[in-house]
Amino acid sequence: MDTAKMQIYQLKAQIIQAAAHPIRLAVIEYLADGEQCVCDIVDYVGAQRSNVSRHLSVMLRAGVLDCRKDGLKMMYSLKTPCIVKFLSCVEQALKERIEGQAAILSKME
Repeated sequence: MDTAKMQIYQLKAQIIQAAAHPIRLAVIEYLADGEQCVCDIVDYVGAQRSNVSRHLSVMLRAGVLDCRKDGLKMMYSLKTPCIVKFLSCVEQALKERIEGQAAILSKME
């Protein structure tokens, strides 16, 4: 494989890794409805503000989120709203996995 193609795969992996945490997934789904203040994001995910801020910075660096200052508030939004479609695909894969496991368990009875 050529170097350029491998670099593209590495960049894609960075974006996927930026979403690969339960708090980050919750933030992405919360921001699917539009821009939110960090204080509301903290309330939604139910984690410490410092912890949420670290997760937000990971997603900002990866290009998943945008932020802007509004007075004293930091406002966050999805820079790439299409990531929500990717999460829908992940949910479908999870459902199929669970259905497959349920079918195996039903045969054990």
